[in-house]
Amino acid sequence: MRSGLPILMRVAGRPVILLGEGEAAEAKRRLLERAGARIVGEDDGGAARLAIIAIADDGDARAAIDRLRARGVLINAVDRPDQCDFTLPAIVDRDPVLVAVSTGGVSAGLAAALRQRLELLLPARLGDLAQWLGAARDRFASTAERRRAIADALSAGGALDPLAPVGRAQFDRWLAEPHAPVAAFHAIRLRSDDPDDLTLREARWLAAADRVTHRPGVAAAILDRARADAERIACAAPPADPGPGVTIDVERG
Repeated sequence: MRSGLPILMRVAGRPVILLGEGEAAEAKRRLLERAGARIVGEDDGGAARLAIIAIADDGDARAAIDRLRARGVLINAVDRPDQCDFTLPAIVDRDPVLVAVSTGGVSAGLAAALRQRLELLLPARLGDLAQWLGAARDRFASTAERRRAIADALSAGGALDPLAPVGRAQFDRWLAEPHAPVAAFHAIRLRSDDPDDLTLREARWLAAADRVTHRPGVAAAILDRARADAERIACAAPPADPGPGVTIDVERG
């Protein structure tokens, strides 16, 4: 079971308490400043709802955690994952695209190593593509049509592959193309309950599904590979009429 729910919080202009000195505290200060937070001390943070505690001494850190938590403040305690109400992930910033990598405080080194790999993979102007896609939302007849067209374009080797440099002219050509409604049905016969045993094609099918029909014994870890808003339908047999959109039927082999 996951230990938390990843969220993004706007802190620009809002007070965030930062306690502590030294390298760890300065690293958190830089992170907060980059996000536009108003950094305050404990006595000045009456309206603050978040606090980062980078105090080395265990006793002093615990006392600060107890004081602030009693005020209803959510705590991030550096190097004390069991005392954290929230954690700060390693971030790849391609504004407005943010990729956050977190281990829930278990291994900051692993999160940092993964961030470094992602920095090399993601084009520097990926944020431009996000802005263009956002501005083109009204160019599609329906939400479903927009989602399917974008999913196809953003697939590996697609017209707007996010891991390849995409220029404005290329984007405009794609946008001018007709995007016909999609109706598709694909069947997956599982080789195991481990989602890592899915083929790349099967993983892409699940990621693009509007609905997933499945036998009752299919593992939740497999179904979790589909989009959160894709409908899940437990049934004894594949549907005779899958309906519009993309339907993926999953059963154990």
